[in-house]
Amino acid sequence: MLARLHSVTLEGIEGIICEVEVDVARGGFEKSVIVGLPDAAVKESIERVRSAIVNSGYKHPKTASLVNLAPADVKKAGPAFDLPIALGMLIGQGVLTSSILNDVVVVGELALDGRVRPVNGVLSMAMSAATAGFRRMIVPLDNANEAAVVQDIEVYGVGSLAQAVGYLAGQLPLETTCIDIEGLFNVASNYDVNFADVKGQESVKRALTIAAAGAHNIMMIGPPGAGKTMLAQRLATILPPLSLEQSLETTRVYSSVGLLGRNKALLATRPVRTPHHSASGPALVGGGSSPRPGELSLAHFGILFLDEFVEFPRHVLEMIRQPLEDGSVIISRAKGTVMFPAQFMLVAAMNPWSCVAKMKPFQRMGGGSIN
Repeated sequence: MLARLHSVTLEGIEGIICEVEVDVARGGFEKSVIVGLPDAAVKESIERVRSAIVNSGYKHPKTASLVNLAPADVKKAGPAFDLPIALGMLIGQGVLTSSILNDVVVVGELALDGRVRPVNGVLSMAMSAATAGFRRMIVPLDNANEAAVVQDIEVYGVGSLAQAVGYLAGQLPLETTCIDIEGLFNVASNYDVNFADVKGQESVKRALTIAAAGAHNIMMIGPPGAGKTMLAQRLATILPPLSLEQSLETTRVYSSVGLLGRNKALLATRPVRTPHHSASGPALVGGGSSPRPGELSLAHFGILFLDEFVEFPRHVLEMIRQPLEDGSVIISRAKGTVMFPAQFMLVAAMNPWSCVAKMKPFQRMGGGSIN
């Protein structure tokens, strides 16, 4: 019996709607195969799904099962397909009917005991589902608040496979997850630090205030212990507050790499990223076989603080120059191109250095120096 469901995969920070087709054969040997350009995490889902179904009190198909993830030319990554595959196999056995999932998007990772674990990028997934016209979305319980930020789709959080089956079968009512976005945004927009905490250093604070007012990049030069790091970490508190649209875009970046935090729905403060000078180029600008955001994108609408600036390799600093001009990072691979937002304020710091050659890289960056 053939079952069709819909799920979402991430490409960069964008969600792509996928159709999950599960064909449970009526005979043959017990073997499950996934096709449709799955990565290792998706291929391994067969074993997780088998254990989750059995440990949830249902029977796993004793015959061959074929899972097709369409479109076939888009790489499918991550464990978010576990829950839709499990539901598809239960539909194939007659536990559920396929028609009840026509307007539903399903995402979620399964534990071996049937619990539904959170996945990355749910905000982008919910946005894509709403744009595509879907009315309902089933997500892990820990991701429900994040998905509920999208107002145009009903979000249902489930904690287990059995709970998802009970809801779809009409045996277990679930309440739609609703949040007050404006109220949540106002509460989450408070900082833990304050620029007013800094005592003294009036000339430096004046320079930072001017840089913040004009969104200028800036460099601080001073001896260790002078307060350069403390000033940089508090600079975000005097920048203009994030708008709701900016907050959503920043949240999408953090959610895609799993840095949003459990049960957190919005990132409403400007981020401050402080990568170590030993960080590689891909760690800063992003990359990988399945491209993911780097430190530049994680500093989107916030501060990128490069301490010990002259210790960063020259080729790494050269990689920062183009994103500084464009406000975005473009990662090109043979399979396609991914764009990450990277509109940040660069704050560099270094100790006094007598060697002029060491200071050439930041001169090319156009950063002013503060003594």
